Amino acid sequence: MTSITHERKGFREIEQSVPTRLRVLILEDSRRDAELCIQELKKAGIEVDADVVDTEGAFVARLQSQVYDVILSDYRLPTWGGVEAFRLLKDSGRDIPFILITGTLGEEAAVDLIKDGVADYILKDRLVRLPSAVRRALREKMTRDERERAIVALRESEERVGRSEARVRRLVESNIIGVSTGDLNGKLIDANDAFLGLLGFTREDLLSGEMRWDALTPPEYRDADQLAVERLRSTGIASPWEKQFLRKDGSRVSVLIGVTTLTAASGELEAVSFVVDISERKQLEAQLRQAQKMEAVGQLAGGIAHDFNNLLGVIIGWSEVFEERLGENHPLRPKAEQIKKAGQRAAALTRQLLAFSRKQVLEPVILDLNTVVADTLKMLQRLIGEDIELIKIPGPELGQVKADQGQIEQVIMNLAVNARDAMPQGGKLTIRIVNAKMDDISIRQHPGAVPGSYVMVAVSDTGCGMDHETQSHIFEPFFTTKELGKGTGLGLSTVYGIVKQSGGYISVYSELGRGTTFKIYLPRIEQSVAQGAQSKNVKEPVRGWETVLLVEDSPPLRELARELLEDNGYTVLEATNGIDAIQVAEKYVKPIHLLLTDVVMPGMDGSKLAERMGHSYPGIKVLYMSGYTNDAIVHHGLLDSGVALLQKPFTRESLTRKVRDVLGMDEGEGVSH
Repeated sequence: MTSITHERKGFREIEQSVPTRLRVLILEDSRRDAELCIQELKKAGIEVDADVVDTEGAFVARLQSQVYDVILSDYRLPTWGGVEAFRLLKDSGRDIPFILITGTLGEEAAVDLIKDGVADYILKDRLVRLPSAVRRALREKMTRDERERAIVALRESEERVGRSEARVRRLVESNIIGVSTGDLNGKLIDANDAFLGLLGFTREDLLSGEMRWDALTPPEYRDADQLAVERLRSTGIASPWEKQFLRKDGSRVSVLIGVTTLTAASGELEAVSFVVDISERKQLEAQLRQAQKMEAVGQLAGGIAHDFNNLLGVIIGWSEVFEERLGENHPLRPKAEQIKKAGQRAAALTRQLLAFSRKQVLEPVILDLNTVVADTLKMLQRLIGEDIELIKIPGPELGQVKADQGQIEQVIMNLAVNARDAMPQGGKLTIRIVNAKMDDISIRQHPGAVPGSYVMVAVSDTGCGMDHETQSHIFEPFFTTKELGKGTGLGLSTVYGIVKQSGGYISVYSELGRGTTFKIYLPRIEQSVAQGAQSKNVKEPVRGWETVLLVEDSPPLRELARELLEDNGYTVLEATNGIDAIQVAEKYVKPIHLLLTDVVMPGMDGSKLAERMGHSYPGIKVLYMSGYTNDAIVHHGLLDSGVALLQKPFTRESLTRKVRDVLGMDEGEGVSH
């Protein structure tokens, strides 16, 4: 108990001494992005005095003339970048926490930079992590400072009082970091409570002689330890290196260790080791590798989604046209139906990839998860079968969340299917909803999480469970334990993407033979549930009469959309890109009522075209269409206010209904030239 108390006390002292007002240097060429960083810090209660620079010269000048607590740097600037800035800082010898903030970064580069001393790495669409990353970086800086002061104090003590044992004892018992002394043959002579607590041993264990250096070190690290001993004998100091220790319970702990020597009263050389727990850092590196691996697939999904959804739109659209025109009894009608279903399955896979990569478009509303889960249960029982008992435990006085209802339903369905497959002989599936809080301890299990109030949905089964190796891969796309052809491996990765994009966190606990529990945490809000939600009726859309300017760079899809709109009564003007659209509009002498444009196009994208058209023809309605949206109309997965989007691949019904919704049901005069 004594060692744990000392360790917690030391952590609290460092935690409490982290300043709440910081001097920050921001290297960023976007003033808006710099302001977003400052706002996130202020929201977390950190006051900021910030200097913003965007060139190497300005960065160097500020670094030489000012003292900063932390540096925030964009990864790429027009003529310079964060990596070069970090190298310059490192070469200067100044120890200032350096945090990279960027849109994307390769896995190897990110891990190498963190190993090289970069404090952290934050994606621009996950700036909510910034305050906790800054605080952690400052705590690590304070720990380094304390370690350096301890080393300096030790050397000064040795010089001042002839390498005195009383002085060493005082240093050892300070419990700032783990400190131990031993001979150069691996015998431990003494250690402070912080060192003993880190390894789970007691002082009695130390005095018994059981704690030898080689017994505490896994075999794969013993060669590195031997090299350190050789350096100690020749130079008196071994530069810090990373290793693992074996704890008393057999588990491992990752540490950063540095060793120096002193001469004991007996005249023998002794080794003094300074040990820092870096388990959190190593966990961060592992999670970063995982995140980068998943980000790579997300980038791939986004890269192919635009063209792939265009192709699928043509396949699905024309198969619908053929299906309608062939008639009920035509022998080729079933073939057209099969083509449409195959295209729809392919579109569903694309949507799953976009969900996983957090590049889908969400339509969040205020939800009561008790109600959402209750509605979903009506479908779940048929899905999981009669041999699985389905239990719902609603939460009393449950808080609300803001999320996309369809996506949350998809999460529950995917987890239920996963549970069903884990219980082939039947079992019990339990869904529990409760209010929950994340404190400073619990957020360490969810990197990037922030303390606060959440609503937690736990989905538990009594199935076969998973080993640790399987658990480490379950959220990776295309990973599956099912036999070939029995699953895509996208179910849980889709869940992961939806939860993350909704601002939440997900964890899993499983034991072989005892089942699995997934816990989903969504931020709790104080607003009331939206009333009078729109009903999803499927009435035939009203036919149109207006003129639509259709802008699409894929000729087959443009031809399909034109025919579907003309069949529904609209006059259609076609254009292949933004410049072409402006020229077509200038030549047309009658009113144009709607601009229907793709978002992602070469040259001028859809949002810029809409802006140009809005200036020339005030009041024109705009409907975007895309299978993958960039930042032009979507930010963090949410449509900009007042923006209408038709997601590809579209059907005849979804196209004509969306066009009608945007134009409105009342006839108008349109927009004249």
